[in-house]
Amino acid sequence: MTRFKLVLSEALRSIGANLSTSVAATMTVLIGMFLLGLSIALGSWIVSWSDHVKSEIGIEIYFADNVTPKQVNIVGQHLAVDQRIKSYMFVSKTEALKRMEKKYPLLTKDLPSNPLPASFEVTPHNAENVSAIAADLRGQHFVGVERVKDGQQTSKRILQVGKWIWIVFLVMVIVLLIASVILIANTIRLSIFSRRREIEVMKLVGASNWFVRGPFMLEGLLQGLIGSVAAVALLLVSKLVALPAILGHIDTTPDVKALSFSVIALILMAIGLGVGALGSGMTLHRFLKV
Repeated sequence: MTRFKLVLSEALRSIGANLSTSVAATMTVLIGMFLLGLSIALGSWIVSWSDHVKSEIGIEIYFADNVTPKQVNIVGQHLAVDQRIKSYMFVSKTEALKRMEKKYPLLTKDLPSNPLPASFEVTPHNAENVSAIAADLRGQHFVGVERVKDGQQTSKRILQVGKWIWIVFLVMVIVLLIASVILIANTIRLSIFSRRREIEVMKLVGASNWFVRGPFMLEGLLQGLIGSVAAVALLLVSKLVALPAILGHIDTTPDVKALSFSVIALILMAIGLGVGALGSGMTLHRFLKV
């Protein structure tokens, strides 16, 4: 314990001696960890949301206004024998209007008549089969069917946008993490240079290599840990202040959720320590030949 206190005090003294570069390194770690935390949360939310979107992808078969019950039954019989289809439900014009009134009351307030068509809502077993099922239905040329619509193209565009947003965040994080490692390495290098005579004396009186290296290694670890802890605190504030306002404008469901905050915090602190260890390790290997 006494030896650890000595190493810790030396590390803190070294940080104080190179305060500006230590602060710069810690702030870079903070920004990198904050963006990494956002990327992890956003990425896990996108994965969860994409699974939800895939489960919601279906096919809608819209009928013409003059369709007969017999023509509707023919389509229903075709759906019943298709093994790729999990379920299907007929939605009458009246039911479609009720749904629209519930969802958009202002738009449907003074409608002179019901403009919505009757339809079948089809849910496949596998979302990947949506395009094939829709193409097959279009190829049947059912009498009375006005249009066959599948949501795969729309959902694909939405998922692609989410994926690119996550990639941009990830690239920014990688750049900032590299900058953090370099800044920590340079801070340790300045500490070694300013204490080079002290290190020579320590070696002359019999200090071990690890005793000499210890304060510098701990210095890098402290910078990484402080930066990551500050990033976790900033993320917590953002979660408590900004997240409720954002969720208030997003139509989400309970099964769509990001990775838990505690797991993200542990990941960030582990990576922050890793960045500090990597930065100090690189410098100690190159500039501290003891």
